[in-house]
Amino acid sequence: AECVSGCVCPEGLFDDGKGGCVEEKYCPCIHNNQWYSPGQKITVDCNTCTCQKGLWSCTEDVCYGTCMIYGSGHYITFDGKFYDFDGSCEYVATQDFCGDKNSSGSFSIITENVPCGTTGVTCSKAIKMFLGKTELKLENKDYKEIQRDIGDDVRYWNRTVGLYLVIEASNGVMLIWDKKTTIFIKLTPDYKGKVCGLCGNFDDKSNNDFTTRSGLQETNALKFGNSWKQSSMCPDITQEIKPCDVKPHRKSWAEKECSIIRSEVFKICHSKVDPIPFYEACVHDACSCDSGGDCECFCSAVAAYAQECTKAQACVFWRTPDIC
Repeated sequence: AECVSGCVCPEGLFDDGKGGCVEEKYCPCIHNNQWYSPGQKITVDCNTCTCQKGLWSCTEDVCYGTCMIYGSGHYITFDGKFYDFDGSCEYVATQDFCGDKNSSGSFSIITENVPCGTTGVTCSKAIKMFLGKTELKLENKDYKEIQRDIGDDVRYWNRTVGLYLVIEASNGVMLIWDKKTTIFIKLTPDYKGKVCGLCGNFDDKSNNDFTTRSGLQETNALKFGNSWKQSSMCPDITQEIKPCDVKPHRKSWAEKECSIIRSEVFKICHSKVDPIPFYEACVHDACSCDSGGDCECFCSAVAAYAQECTKAQACVFWRTPDIC
């Protein structure tokens, strides 16, 4: 046809994305919009990936799963699904008593959600952890142990790491609590596909995480969340609460404070962890905590993003004497 102006690489060479032409073995790789040279390594979860000829070659170790519950009803499941659910009741966060195997199971973690602020959003106030015949209740920055008559003996250890209380059990379950409204639940790979609850089923697919207590696939977060309540006395949640619409005068303050997540401070992390869902969750929380504790809600929301950044190997020093 007719001539088209532009540049092409000579026969046998490839465009390296930076305006140069290279042999195939020198092709760079891309991850989260960042370029990496051949031979460079990155860590994804517990695996190491090496750039080779423009493609990533990764180790295939099976990793721990982590579910995070934080702030005013934000959930990130074991398989990475991000959703909001504002129920005021006790809910199953995760357990291995699923399906027909109802009789057997070694653990269950329950989160008790209570309203935080006057808009109707809820925060986790207490966590109950059932390990065999031991029940642990975490509340008011402390925990207590209750022994029950039924169940197996499951050993556990507790330790304090920085701000967090860590409880680790011999059955491969770990709970990390910031003594406020953030909980991380970590499970060994043995539990893949064998758990259920608000944290999903840990089968490496996020599209089926909304599996209700009766085993049905749901698309609506509210119907899914309601199915996991512990007591039928609690009312079902029928509509999503938008606290910034209820308290419009707080919205601009919330957006201004939370903009730190999208600012230069976290720039190193933006290509590794998408800041948008965390920013939106932060604005939601900063609008909703209007009866004291508003800074705490904001700080927890930013800390949740910082935590994910650290996991992705982008360490960010964001706390200052003025901020949290």
